[in-house]
Amino acid sequence: MKKCFFILTIAVLTMVKTVNAQTGTESLKVFWPDEYKWKIASNQKNQTARMIELIPGNETLNNWSMIGTMMSMKGIINSDMTNVMKALFDKTKARSPKARLIMVEKGGTAKNPWIMFKIESPYFTNSKVPESQYYYVIQGNQNLFTNFVAVKQASLGPLFVEKWAKIFKKSQLMYN
Repeated sequence: MKKCFFILTIAVLTMVKTVNAQTGTESLKVFWPDEYKWKIASNQKNQTARMIELIPGNETLNNWSMIGTMMSMKGIINSDMTNVMKALFDKTKARSPKARLIMVEKGGTAKNPWIMFKIESPYFTNSKVPESQYYYVIQGNQNLFTNFVAVKQASLGPLFVEKWAKIFKKSQLMYN
């Protein structure tokens, strides 16, 4: 997962319109549902990005049924949400040739656009275990935030999508 984090960081950095040197103190607060008793499984940080992985309290990073990932890329502004979505899908498609991308919803303001989409993968080149992710990407004033929840299923049903869309829409950009 760590290798994927750094590859993803580089991919996103190369496809955005502007990179701003400001680091700022902007963050995105996501209200992860208490029912899973989330715990931090991984917390990685470098000069340009931070990634936190959450898993249900009774699971491990090597054996999870659901995983939540929060990623922030510092100084990334003016991102085209469709391009970000396509770049994330392209990274998955390289490892999962039968993966499907489904754009669910776009919104926000001109300064803070967001997009929600799902990537459904029935298998990967190195694993027969399916995995599907529901993404929420939002452009902050100073940073780009990519969040997703993943489950080991070949597809995501409408109730799952509806639940997580509500959760992600309640997220708040915070400024310290």
